[in-house]
Amino acid sequence: MQPIVSISNLSKTYADGHQALKDVSLDIMPGEILALLGPNGAGKTTLISIICGIVAASSGSVQVAGSDIISDYRKTRALIGLVPQELTLGAFETVWNTLAFSRGLFGKAPDANYLETLLKELSLWDKKDAPIMTLSGGMKRRVLIGKALSHQPSILFLDEPTAGVDVNLRKDMWAIVKRLRESGVTIILTTHYIEEAEAIADRVGVINHGELLLLEDKAHLMQKLGTRQLCIELEEAVDQLPETLAQWALELSHQGHRLTYTYDQNKPKSNIAALLQAISETDLLLKDINTSQSSLEDIFINLVDKKVGEKQ
Repeated sequence: MQPIVSISNLSKTYADGHQALKDVSLDIMPGEILALLGPNGAGKTTLISIICGIVAASSGSVQVAGSDIISDYRKTRALIGLVPQELTLGAFETVWNTLAFSRGLFGKAPDANYLETLLKELSLWDKKDAPIMTLSGGMKRRVLIGKALSHQPSILFLDEPTAGVDVNLRKDMWAIVKRLRESGVTIILTTHYIEEAEAIADRVGVINHGELLLLEDKAHLMQKLGTRQLCIELEEAVDQLPETLAQWALELSHQGHRLTYTYDQNKPKSNIAALLQAISETDLLLKDINTSQSSLEDIFINLVDKKVGEKQ
């Protein structure tokens, strides 16, 4: 399968000398949800802006569906829908007219049935005749998505789509994104909400200081870089652990009531059965045992901290 977006050695340095992107290369496959994760100022918006033709790259190239974004700008831009961070909408225009006008800008013939379906999917149908200025921030965000989809693009860029919206609306947005993917739309999402990437992405790219630190399948990433913890609750508190347990580097916490063992499940030395057997041979009385796996947030923080440490 050929990538629908192919980015090669892309860099961007602004006039003030700030290097927003540093030799970024990645391929985005048709129908996937790719989350670009990174803190504010990492270069995520610059990357999207270059692909969408809003910002010129300093070097490198981008192809969309096999066509160059510079030499075939009109063709490639027609394939793309963009939901920007800012709520850039006409205050006095109605929801319906906003979408209809955006569709016309791309040379698409009027299609009332499509716009009706789109507005219903976005839970905006009852607001179709409402002026934009009367809508809540969350509703305006939905209108931006509708506007981006009005010309039926095959690629959708969502730049911080849930910034500033409440948790319930954020989950609604995730559901919308999943439905779009099911219809065949390729989605590239930028976010600094870790749970957003963890909830809906197929692959995760981590960007920091303009560099693409990592690009992995989400499940594979969490399996490869994630760790697990075994938490053992004790019936009675202890001040120190028996010497026979020293090899497992257990952490004693909660006023001596909890033992925590952090391990990599992919390494053969992580022998939980042996640990539990060793504990059973001591005077420690177990109350409860449970395990947990590191989250995408833990992985992201570790990656960024490691990169910062390498530069110091």
